[in-house]
Amino acid sequence: MISSAIVDRYARAIFELGVEAGQLSQLSEQVRSFAAAYTTSKELRMVAENPLVPAEQRDLILKDIGARLGLGELAINSVRVLAERRRLTALPDVAKRLGSLADEKAGVIRARVASAVPLSEDFYAKLAQKLEAKTKQKVVIEREHDPSLLAGVVTKLGDNTIDGSLKGRLQALERSLLQV
Repeated sequence: MISSAIVDRYARAIFELGVEAGQLSQLSEQVRSFAAAYTTSKELRMVAENPLVPAEQRDLILKDIGARLGLGELAINSVRVLAERRRLTALPDVAKRLGSLADEKAGVIRARVASAVPLSEDFYAKLAQKLEAKTKQKVVIEREHDPSLLAGVVTKLGDNTIDGSLKGRLQALERSLLQV
């Protein structure tokens, strides 16, 4: 298990490189893209984490995958440093932390909206406007479908959760009835 201090240290280092190069948003997206490939590819994880694979061969594989994903030199080199230091298992967490640092610098806050059924673009646009008015920050909505909600939406904005789902209301009703 990689500690959060290590994840934060690498994410901040990559963040600083991105700021210095003026490529923070692209770098953050590219590292996230490689992390997604790393997470979904069992073969890549096996090669990257196997100590019997020579470092030069691992490095060539990482460069090739980075090139196929269309990553810039800065993103590829960041991944290579993690691999060289045997910290590639931390890549998904580093990418997540890097994304939050980049969002913070850009004044962006992410809202996760879960709904029972797909909602219209108009709904998401109006919701984003209302959330931006409340938070005084740019809001990016990440959509999620959860049929278990039955109806309504659950919005998570930072540490705050706004539960407007039927499931949530039924659970609240159940708790109040059990307290009697």
